[in-house]
Formats: sequence, C-alpha cells, structure tokens
Amino acid sequence: MQSKATTVQAYLASLPEDRREAINAIRRVFLEHMDPKLKEGMSYGMIGYAVPHEVYPNGYHCNPSMPLPYAGLASQKGYMSLSLMSLYIPSGEAGDGAKAGSDGMTPEARWFKDAWTKTGRKLDMGKACVRFKALADVPLDVLAAALKRVSVDTYIRRYEATLAGAKTARGTKAGSKPAAKKVIGSKTVGAKRVVAKQAGRKATGATTGKKTPVKKAARPRRRA
Repeated sequence: MQSKATTVQAYLASLPEDRREAINAIRRVFLEHMDPKLKEGMSYGMIGYAVPHEVYPNGYHCNPSMPLPYAGLASQKGYMSLSLMSLYIPSGEAGDGAKAGSDGMTPEARWFKDAWTKTGRKLDMGKACVRFKALADVPLDVLAAALKRVSVDTYIRRYEATLAGAKTARGTKAGSKPAAKKVIGSKTVGAKRVVAKQAGRKATGATTGKKTPVKKAARPRRRA
C-alpha cells in the first residue's frame, strides 16, 4: 500500500496513533545510527533511506534518476515493514563470503537472522524485508547494529560488485557456442540439407519410391 504523501512528516501524520508511534521509534534508530551519507525522504510511497546522487551519481541501476535505495520503512494494510537492502546484496569481496549459502541467504542476512532470533522474538523475513505488527516485535538494538555494520562506502562497493558479476554472467551466456548439429555417419542432418534434398527431388522428378505417373496419349476421333 503506497502512500501519496510527499514528505515524511505528512506520511507520519496520516498513520493511526499506534502505527505512528512504532514507525517513529524505528525511524529514530535510523537517524541515530545510519551512515550520515544516507538521506531520508519519501520513496516508492514509503519512508526511504537512500544514497543521494551527490554521493553516488550513477543512481539506482533500475532507474538512474532515482538515488540508490538502502532501506525503507512502511505501514502496510495488515502489518508494518522494514526493508534493508544491505541484507540482500552479497559482499562481492574476496574472502568475505560473497555468495549466498545453501539456504539462499547472504552472510549479512544470516547474521541478522541469528541476532534477531537470539532475542527471543519471531522473525518474519523475506530476502530483505521484515514484517512486524507491533514495535515490541522489533529488537531495536539489532537494527542499530545492522545499520552500523554496512556503511555507505561498503554498500556501494558491494552493489557495484554484484552488478559486475551479473553483467559477466550475461556476457558468458550470450557468448556461449551454439549446439553442434546431429551427425549420422558422414552426413549432417539439418534443415538446410532436408530442403536441398527436397529441391533436388523436385528438379529431377524423383519421389519417395513411387513412379511418376505418365499421361496416356489422347485417342484419335472417328470420322463420321
């Protein structure tokens, strides 16, 4: 559910009191512990924290006119959500566990999950989005630690490494050799050869074993 509010204050004012209190408390954690290079604002209908263009001119690769998203905070219809893109993007750095494990989680996401569950709270989490229904469901100290673990410079480095890896994978796939044609004996079976055979048969009158019918000569008419 995207809000039409154009400012953070207008967004907060539109929320019911209990939701506003919860979102505001989590927002304060962001403002106190996030990298000062991040900028708060409305993004995609929610409160967003992004790397501004003055810090990262390339912007978001899906839409370069938008700043590079880092996190989001929203009040949805049946729950509230906290999104941390730093949990989704693998490190991409040598010796730092760049690839996700067999559970599909990046090292950052695995650390976050372990730290959260150790507090005794239930974690409802997707790739990078945490859903919760009350402020008491969120261990604010774990959120603060997660923000401190990934600075803007580290985030950009990991982000660019991920993009480069995806580009290399696409290039390798596009440059792969075409599958070899099936060979039977010394003859290559393919569409062009079949077409050539059919064309040759038509030109020579050859058929698939059937004789070409011959027209009978017309009988002379009897004179009266």
